[in-house]
Amino acid sequence: MLKNMLKATVFATTLALTAGAVSMPAFAEVVYNRGNSADPESLDPHKTSTVYEAHILRDLFLGLVMQDKDANLIPGAAESWTVSDDGLVYTFKLRQGATWSDGSAVTAEDFVYSFRRLEDPATGAEYASMLYPIVGAEEVNTGKGKVEDMGVKAVDASTLEVSLKAPTPYFLEMLTHQAAYPVNKAAIEKLGADWIKPGNLVSNGAFTLAEFVPNDHIKLVKNPKFYDAANVKIDVVNFIPTEDRSTAIKRFEAGELDSNDDIPTEQMADLKAKFGDQLRVGAQLGTYYYAMKWDKEPWSNLELRKAVAMAIDRDFIAEKVWQNSMLPSYTMVPPGIEGYTPIEADYATMSQIDREDEAKKILEKLGYGPDKPLKMEIRYNTSENHKNTAVAIQEQLKPLGIEVSLVNTDTKTHYGFLEQKGDFDTARVGWIADYKDPETFLGVARKASGNNYSVYDNPKFEEAMDKAAASGGKPEERMKDLQEAERIVLSDTGFIPILYYSYKNLVSPKLKGFDENVMDVHPTRFMSKE
Repeated sequence: MLKNMLKATVFATTLALTAGAVSMPAFAEVVYNRGNSADPESLDPHKTSTVYEAHILRDLFLGLVMQDKDANLIPGAAESWTVSDDGLVYTFKLRQGATWSDGSAVTAEDFVYSFRRLEDPATGAEYASMLYPIVGAEEVNTGKGKVEDMGVKAVDASTLEVSLKAPTPYFLEMLTHQAAYPVNKAAIEKLGADWIKPGNLVSNGAFTLAEFVPNDHIKLVKNPKFYDAANVKIDVVNFIPTEDRSTAIKRFEAGELDSNDDIPTEQMADLKAKFGDQLRVGAQLGTYYYAMKWDKEPWSNLELRKAVAMAIDRDFIAEKVWQNSMLPSYTMVPPGIEGYTPIEADYATMSQIDREDEAKKILEKLGYGPDKPLKMEIRYNTSENHKNTAVAIQEQLKPLGIEVSLVNTDTKTHYGFLEQKGDFDTARVGWIADYKDPETFLGVARKASGNNYSVYDNPKFEEAMDKAAASGGKPEERMKDLQEAERIVLSDTGFIPILYYSYKNLVSPKLKGFDENVMDVHPTRFMSKE
């Protein structure tokens, strides 16, 4: 549909010229066609969990704070804030005159409503645990407390006060995540689930929702009521789903896409030769891992999970499948977070041959082998890269007597299935940092996390994470507690880290302000197009 729309625009322009038209608009509309790896599961900030949604929601909504084009923390809906000496109370001053896209004022009460809504069990928010540092938030989310008792208060229309259970060094960074975005109470109460549809969605960011055609495009237009609209250079941004990376490459080459956020890595060398500096590859804070069902036989057996984890040849996958655009991983937390040294799985220092031998012994002891194969299913979301990774692991496990079947679904279906705790053996998951802290990677393993697809549950891990949270005012002690938590979760092998992420963006030279950073965050409001 979008392709036809673009063709129609070109045709209309050509027709006008050939008809002898002599007057043109003073300024042409600036349109940014942005490739996005998948369609969003939802446009409700409180019901999303992936980066595919984050890219879109970052343009539609504005949290208390935000990230700039270099992923640095800057003021958002709050123009300033103060923190009490004990680190427990944050007081935010909202921008004077800031409005929603319908013209109504953005107030402190909007954030009180939104934070309470995120924690309300009825919302079903996967990221509810993100706000657990707030007084009373966990109690509300687990049905043990009232929303009125949460530590969020509108002192007046432009002053929001947030009280924490313990000093939380990453709290401000955490508030850049879409789960902490405000939503419009009036729109939700009036329209219910339909509030996120085009024509209904009320947002407070640099753009508003104009169209949503599934599997074709999502059209956002500049919000004239945005406080900094005068400095927003893009008039229209079309988010175009590009699950088929090879097709996306063709569309980029034809000029139909101004950027795309992934490539088929088996073509890496050819694409670098073809596009040169337009292909941008670099380190990103993210972990590519497999989740194994913790509570399902036979995968509830620790030895069996460990045998699978040891047998995977990460060096081969990184080099041959991902063309060295990703690095082998043996930790849940990637390197690069200041003050933290990741803890490796205990088999990380073994040679691949030794790991395979040990895995074979374990499987034989458990009664499995080529003559009595163990059947295992791997689920992954649509992408040549994910498919090739799964196929490589399938081949690596086969000699050990593990028969792997592959199940592929589109990204929305894949994550929807995992979120609903569907029946699976092993599933591909990618986790990109929500903020620059180890907690964002270890938090997915917490019992209360909606992103704990393995249904992992170990009281010792929970204890270590709770201890880390309580020692927020003592950074060194906190990092040691988090290291202990990582050691426990890797020893349990509920999650199998495979690779460290890198960003792989194709960016047209016409697009300015698409600057690389370890968070791979690129708000459209900071871009321009020649």
